[in-house]
Amino acid sequence: MKKRIKKWWQELTIQKKIAVFTGMVCVTILLSVVFNVWVVRFSLTDFNGILQDNAKCSELIQALEQESTLFESYMRNPDTEKKEALERSMKRTKHAVYDLPFQYRRIGELRYAKTWSIRSSYEVYCTKRDAILSMEDNVTDYVSRLYEVYDMQDYLKDYAGTLMNYTIEEGDVSYQKKVPTLISVPLVVIFAGILLLFGIAEMAALMKETIMAPIFKLVHASQKIAANDFFIRDVEVDNKDELGELVRAFNKMKYATGEYIQALEEKRKTLDLLHEEELEKLETEKRLEMTKLELLKSQINPHFLFNTLNVIGGMASLEEAETTEKMIRALSALFRYNLKNQDTEVCLSQELKIMEDYMYLQQMRFGDRITYRKDCSVDADKVIVPAFTFQPLVENAIIHGLSKKEEGGTVRVHIWQKDGFTFITIGDNGLGMDEAALMHLRGELEKEDGKTGIGLGNIFRRIRAMYQDGNVEIYSKKDVGTVVKIQIRHKEVGEHDVPCVGGGR
Repeated sequence: MKKRIKKWWQELTIQKKIAVFTGMVCVTILLSVVFNVWVVRFSLTDFNGILQDNAKCSELIQALEQESTLFESYMRNPDTEKKEALERSMKRTKHAVYDLPFQYRRIGELRYAKTWSIRSSYEVYCTKRDAILSMEDNVTDYVSRLYEVYDMQDYLKDYAGTLMNYTIEEGDVSYQKKVPTLISVPLVVIFAGILLLFGIAEMAALMKETIMAPIFKLVHASQKIAANDFFIRDVEVDNKDELGELVRAFNKMKYATGEYIQALEEKRKTLDLLHEEELEKLETEKRLEMTKLELLKSQINPHFLFNTLNVIGGMASLEEAETTEKMIRALSALFRYNLKNQDTEVCLSQELKIMEDYMYLQQMRFGDRITYRKDCSVDADKVIVPAFTFQPLVENAIIHGLSKKEEGGTVRVHIWQKDGFTFITIGDNGLGMDEAALMHLRGELEKEDGKTGIGLGNIFRRIRAMYQDGNVEIYSKKDVGTVVKIQIRHKEVGEHDVPCVGGGR
């Protein structure tokens, strides 16, 4: 029987289990309430009736005593006050007489007979009492009638006392009949309490076995999973309710998660290998970029150009062509810097010097159409920047931004330091680009083989390769201008062995 109940309980859903448990609790409470109400009614209802009957008999006796006393006092010395008191007492007595229980089935033969005698005698008494109260005291039979009223009052008192005794005796008999039942009530309560306690204990055991035990198993298994032990034994339960489904889903998820973690671990190892290969590839590309840079620098015959420029410069000096001499010297400095500088990083002052030489040549070409502004808030002789950076960007600004603009424009260079970084912006107020052209240029820069021209693409890739957190950003707007912003980690000469050799034009 117990096994069948357990099997039936395991097949119930949690909602039904809660409903069954709640129903049992409600039934238990309802039975307790009904039993308590029955005990109260059984023990108190009849007793209350007996007490009320005794109280009514007592009230009748007191009313008769009071009326007799007031009647005698009034008859000896009549006055208005005593008459009013007597009338109130007579009303009280009448109410007490007719308030007595007068149901045969309820009060029994003896009490019914005595109550009938009291009512009948009281009616006769009232007639004689009222007659004597209205009679003059000089009437012949006045005294005999008065004593007859006194006698009837005594009879009524005796009847009331007898009725009181009957009522008390009947109440005692009724109580004695209920005593065995009242004695057995505690035994019934104890027995019912034991049954309820046993039922609650069985219910608690079932709840623990079918609800709490699976939860504890899940908690234990989840703690092992939290310790990265995904291949523990499956949690086993006999439940066919929601908890059973949860446990089965947990077992599936456990294995799936373990396999997924294994796959991730294998993938991580593969990615580590790929990352190492990628680093090697980046290093190779970096060396390739340096090779391309050297190739770019070697595209012009250094000795021929350098010597030729020196000869032209000497001729200009002999002919006292000062402007021509300055232009030759500036161009010579440009070639000397590009051809003889083998460093990847140089002092900012060197880059600014070469950029200013280049701007001098362009201003000689374009005249007042091209202007140049520089704002440098760092020490140019100490700050380290990538070599061959400023001049190509200024050249792009002039060629693509200002030269095609009839009224020309301004090239602005701004260098500052913030939060451990050196920031460089080179901008112009030339033709600019629309949104589509700008997005295309940015996309080409991100490609390894993007078609952006040698200068800008070379700078973009060198900054990314030389500085882990370096960045190059381009902003442009049609008919407004273009700005190239470079962000590199701040370096100074004191921290690096980079020579800074200044020079004038």
